[in-house]
Parts: sequence; structure tokens; C-alpha cells
Amino acid sequence: MRDGESDGPSTESGGEPAVTEERRRTRHRDNHGGRAEGMDPERLRYFTQPAEGSPNTRHRRRRTGQLGQPGDLANPPQGGTADQVGAPRRATPVRIPPGGQPPRPPRTQAAPPPPVAPRRPAPPPPPPTPTHEAADTAEPELPQAATGYLEQRYDEREFSDVDNQESAYPDSAYPDSAYTEPAYAEPAYAEPEPDGRRGHGGRDEEDWWPGADDVEPAPASRRPRRRSRANQKKRRVILALAVVFMLALVGGVGYYGLRATGVLESRKDYTTTAGAGDVIVDIPENSTLADFGRILVDADVVGSVRAFIDAADGQPMSGGLYKMRTQIPASTAVEMLTDDSAQHRVGRVVIPPGLQLDSKTGIDGKITPGIFQMIQDATSTEVNGQPEGVTVAQLEEAAAKATPEELGVPEWAKENVASMTGDHRRIEGLIAPTTWERVEPDHTAVQILNEMISQSAVMFDQWGLVDSNKSGLAPYETLIAASIVEREVRHVEDAPKVARVIRNRLDEDQRLEMDSTQNYTAAVTNIDVHGEAYKADNEWNTYRYKGLPPTPIAAVGVPALEAMLDPAPGSWLYFVTVDTAGTTLFANTFEEHKRNRLVACQNKLVSTGCR
Repeated sequence: MRDGESDGPSTESGGEPAVTEERRRTRHRDNHGGRAEGMDPERLRYFTQPAEGSPNTRHRRRRTGQLGQPGDLANPPQGGTADQVGAPRRATPVRIPPGGQPPRPPRTQAAPPPPVAPRRPAPPPPPPTPTHEAADTAEPELPQAATGYLEQRYDEREFSDVDNQESAYPDSAYPDSAYTEPAYAEPAYAEPEPDGRRGHGGRDEEDWWPGADDVEPAPASRRPRRRSRANQKKRRVILALAVVFMLALVGGVGYYGLRATGVLESRKDYTTTAGAGDVIVDIPENSTLADFGRILVDADVVGSVRAFIDAADGQPMSGGLYKMRTQIPASTAVEMLTDDSAQHRVGRVVIPPGLQLDSKTGIDGKITPGIFQMIQDATSTEVNGQPEGVTVAQLEEAAAKATPEELGVPEWAKENVASMTGDHRRIEGLIAPTTWERVEPDHTAVQILNEMISQSAVMFDQWGLVDSNKSGLAPYETLIAASIVEREVRHVEDAPKVARVIRNRLDEDQRLEMDSTQNYTAAVTNIDVHGEAYKADNEWNTYRYKGLPPTPIAAVGVPALEAMLDPAPGSWLYFVTVDTAGTTLFANTFEEHKRNRLVACQNKLVSTGCR
């Protein structure tokens, strides 16, 4: 019989059945698959108490197999058991709770803990010792042992086998050398101290069954309350600011909306038509009635925008400079702004095409005011007793003596203007014919001329004087020739033909002999040039001098300029107006021209050369 086997009956001999695989797997579980709360005392006795007359081979095998090889337990040396020959013993396997260290068995000098009484008072008779083969396949059932050695944190039932073994066997059965191996050295990490809380993960100690993968989770970190309170305070501040901003936004939108609709506007209006004083207001072009009202309120002309809008009643008004009275009724202000005579307009100059700088007297005695005179009339006014505006003399002096840069002369005309310094006619034709809405009364003559000439240069560029010139002449020469076309033609359709006559005569090096150039310097303009007018010795008299005159002879409009920029094709060298309706006849030869002139004589338009 092998060492460790008992003489008791086996399964075949009718004794206690051996522990099968199925029984071994389920002996620690209850009917529902959970771990059993306790253990049957009969089974406990079966695993902890040896049968009568037979050695306890179960514990001997575990201890002797600790240091030996797997074959040592099955085939001990001949002549006795493993204990008798001094073979190394194997320590009883003990489960180690997570995070802890294996419990050490008590030393020989420590008193064994008192045995735990079985739950039932009368256990059944002990079963026979199982065979060696059955004991090898079955694992020990953990009994419900005493709690004298185990610490409070661990389940006392986990290490009950050690306690029962210590109580059932003498100290010699557990030599100290068995616990001096590296497996039972000091732990590599300290056992965590119990935190005083109940069980593992909130469970009772008796419900906890430790395992190799049982790891108690670390407590979740919590943010400091101070930071949380600071964040809450910050959120409250941001929320309060957002609410204030939204209220301000809604209030602002509502205020301006009500103001735009006129709900919150004042309806104040003055009652004295005489007013309190003079003031000049500048109203931009394309302004609405509300814009008119705001400008007049700012100048203290009317009491409120709403009063002015109500008085205007949708009437159209033009922007510009107006001389108004302060603190007048809105209805009076509307009348001054819409007066057909425009007597309250200030600084508005309307320059027609063909107008010259100087005033001219016609053969009928009628005086045609020149550009300088029109500027004087538009700017001369009194504001609260103080005169404002410029005179003709001031304008002539500025035009004659100021430098081309001070006058705003464009580059393509600076040389010609500078060569005639001292003569105010040097800027003739550089002011474009248009309506000048804002000639400031409080500006000097040089400032006024600079504004008008520089803005005219922009218009000339837009009309193509520099970029679209097909006349074959320089820009300034083209402007001079176009001024002759402007003064000679009464019908627009004749302008390209007249431009061709000028171009052909210049090419033939023939004198222009234009009545318009001779009348430029004459005291009295007359279409029927005769007598001393033919003999006048000045550069503008094209009857005496070849080529173009030194300056333009009038303000040039768009039709005349376009005609000179691109003259009509033809070989005409002569033209003459034959009636008061402005009918013009063109000729290639002088003989043909004389016949055309007789038509003018018959119509009594001219008398010179009619015999």
C-alpha cells in the first residue's frame, strides 16, 4: 500500500464514495450558483478529521510536496513515508486577499486558537479516509474555522484550514523551515490599512469572497469645494453680465426704433417768423426730408424734425447752401427752401456752355455776365451784418497772379497758363460749364478758383480729353479748338463738320479767320465783323495770326468737345451761318463759299462783303 493510503474501504468495496470531479466543482456553491455560506459539518469532518487508525494523508501530501518534484508525492522513497525519510513538504495553499500579504501560521510557542464548535451538536460518524488517487484530484473544502488568528479585514473562513491544522497536529508537523522560502519572505508592498468602512465595495465581510482578480477600486477624486464655488460664482457673474447686455441691447433697439418712427420725437415749433439771426446751412444732395429736418434742428432754424416734416408735407427740395434765419416756424423754413426765385440760395453758380470769364455786351446792348460776375453774385451776402463772398476784382487778381499749382491747373495746361502770368484770361476755358451748388462764401478767391478748376479737370478727363483724343492735337490745343466750335455752332449736328474745317485749315497752314476769336477781345460782340475789328492786333485775332489763339475763348461743353475729339470726315475749308435760325453752309473752295455768303446777305444776317 502506498504511503498516505488508508485501510478503509474504497468506492468499490462499499465504503464512502470518492470525491468526483463534479462533486469537487460544486462543493463550494449553493443551489443558485453562489458561494455557500457555510459547510456541512459532515463534509467538514471528512476533510479535517482522519479516520480511526489511519494517518491524515491529506495534510501530509500538501506539506511534503512543497519543495519536492511532482513525482515525489506519488512515488516516495522505499522504506517509509515522506515524513519518515525527511522529504521536503509542500505548504498548504492559502488564498491571499487582494492588496494583502499571505497569513503566516502561528509559531510553536504561540498557543493554538480554540477549536470552533460545529454548528450541529451531533455530527454523523466520520467517513473512511479516501484513497490516494481520489485525494489527489479533490481539493480541500475550506471549513468554517475559528477566527483567533485572522485579522478583522479578511473573512475568517478563508484561513480556517490553517487553524484546524494547527489545532489537530503538533508543532513538529510544521517545521519553521517551510516558511523561510522566498515565497514567504517579506511582502514587496505594504498591506493597506483598513479604512474603517463596511466590507469591500459596501458589502458585508461575510458576503465577500476574495479572488485573484478582486481589486478594490480607488475612491473617485473630488474637486475641492473652493474651486467649485469659485466656478459657480464666475458663472453667476457671466450670466448677470449677459442679462445686462441683452437688456441694454433690447432697450437700445427699442429706443432707436421708436425714435425712427417718430414716437419719441419732439414736436416743438417756433412761432416768430422774423427769427433771431442769420445762419448758412449746408444740405447735401439727395438728402431726405428727415435729413433736412435734422440739419435745420442742429442749426437752430426749426424746433424739431417732426415739425419740419409735417410742414414740408412731402415737397421735393434740393440740397445746397441756404441763408436761413434761426428760430423760425417750420412752415417759414419750408417756404424759404422751396422759393422759385432761389433768393435764399447761397453759392450756387450755373455756368452754361460758351460763357466767358468776362462779361460781354452784345450788338443789341444786352450785357451777358461772365463767370467772375456770376461767382460774385452767388457768394456776396451778409451774415448778421458781416459781408461775405468775393468780388470780380478779387477773382481777376487771383487768376492773373496765383501760381498754376495754387489755382489747381491740370498738368496738361500748366505750361500755357504759366507763360501768361499777369493776364487773368490765362485760365479761360479751364472752368467747365455745369451747375456749381456750393461755392463757399467765406472762401478766398484763390480757394474758390482752385476748387472749380481742379474739379473741372476731373470732368474733362471723364469726357475723354486725355484718353480718347483723335483730333491729332494736344489736350490743351484740343480744348482751344473745341471752344471755337462752341462759339461758332448753334446746332449740335454741325459741330463735327466745323471741327473738321478747323482741323483742315490747321493742316493747310491757313489762317482760321473765325469771327468768334475776333469777338473775344472786342468790346462789343458782333457776328458781322467789319471795320477795325479785322485790324485788332492781338493773338486772339485769327484774321491776323495763323494757328490757334493762346487760350480757349469760352467754357467748353460736352458736344463741342466730343466733336473736336473726333471730327467728321470731309475736305471742307469754309462755312457760314446764313440765317437767324443758325443754318450753316459748308464749302470746299473759296468761290463756293462766296456764293453761300450771298445767302447770308440776302437774309440780312450780314452786310459786310455783300456788294
